[in-house]
Formats: sequence, C-alpha cells, structure tokens
Amino acid sequence: MLFDLLSSGPIVALAFVAALALGISIHEFSHALAAYLQGDMTARDAGRLTLNPLAHLDPVGSIMLLLAGFGWGKPTPYNPYNLRFRRFGPLLVALAGPVSNAIGGALSLTSAALLLPVLGEDNVLIIFLSTLFFVNVMLMLFNLLPLPPLDGSQILFTLLPDRFHAFKVALARNGPWLLLGFIILDNVAGLHLFGSVYNFFLNLLDRFIGL
Repeated sequence: MLFDLLSSGPIVALAFVAALALGISIHEFSHALAAYLQGDMTARDAGRLTLNPLAHLDPVGSIMLLLAGFGWGKPTPYNPYNLRFRRFGPLLVALAGPVSNAIGGALSLTSAALLLPVLGEDNVLIIFLSTLFFVNVMLMLFNLLPLPPLDGSQILFTLLPDRFHAFKVALARNGPWLLLGFIILDNVAGLHLFGSVYNFFLNLLDRFIGL
C-alpha cells in the first residue's frame, strides 16, 4: 500500500496520510461522543473528545493501514457501567465509529462527484476527497470484523444472549490472535480480501464520479 502510494506521486501519498489522520480521528471521536452523550465522562477526561489526530492515532494501527490498507486507531476508553442505556449502550458506542466512517465516506464521495466537473481529476482536493472515501470505507469494514478488539466484537457480544457467555470469554481471550492470523492468512496465502474490497470500491468511485 505505502509503496503503491509513493509510486503514484507525493500528492497522493500526502493525501492518504491526511485522510488517514482525519478518518481515524472521526472514528474514535464518534466513540467518545457516543459515550459522553450517554453520561460517561471517561473518554472526555482522557482527552479523547476531540478531533485532534494526535489524541487518536495508534502507531501500530496507522503503520498497518499505510502498509496493508487496513488498520485502527487508539481504543477509546469508556465505562459501560456509566452509560445511560446499560443494555444497548455499549452497542451504540461500538456502532458510532463505523457509522461515522460510513457517513464520512458517503460525504466525501458525493463531494468529489459534484466538484470533479469543475476542478478536474488532477486537482488536489479531488484526490484528497477520493482518498478520504477509500480510507473511511476500509476503516468501517475492518472495524466491523467480529474479532476483539475491533468494534464488531462489541456489537456481537451485545447481541448474543447470556447463554453464550463461555463463547464470549473465549473469543475475548483469543480474538486478537485470530485477528492476527486473519491478517497473515490474507497476505501470505494470497487471498487479498482487502485488496478485492479496495478494487470493488475503486470501481464504485469510477462509476459514481462518471455519472
């Protein structure tokens, strides 16, 4: 991913880094805001109720996104016992991140389509908006995987009834290793699932902007 970006030119590489910082910031800020609106001050007190990228970027997750095309931000802390909605509060917090990326992706794609006839495809703003669309999509899809510590696992844990408690504990304990195995299998075994998803949305972008 990083080498592909560098071969595409410095503008594309810089646009990706900027889009990465913005996409992760929006994602983690949305988690913090969802918890704050439910009465939990944990994220606010930790300085996470902000769009400042420095508060949200995780070094390893950012490097993975640059190198492999998927990654994550620094986990946003919250106390589920402080949430106004005890049963589904954690679900709302978990969903806030991917939903924010879905909205961000839709807005950036629509903006790029509207501005393209005026600015042209080589314009810096068009390149940035197109890149922001890709970053938001990849953040959304990757974080929806039902493996700890990703958002999808919290969504799964909230929806599963109590009789699956043992399964939840086992997945919480082994989830990070399963996630690592999935990443290795995707790259080493040549599955390139994320690359396939990337190409799908690349085609979507081409068709949408070409309308």
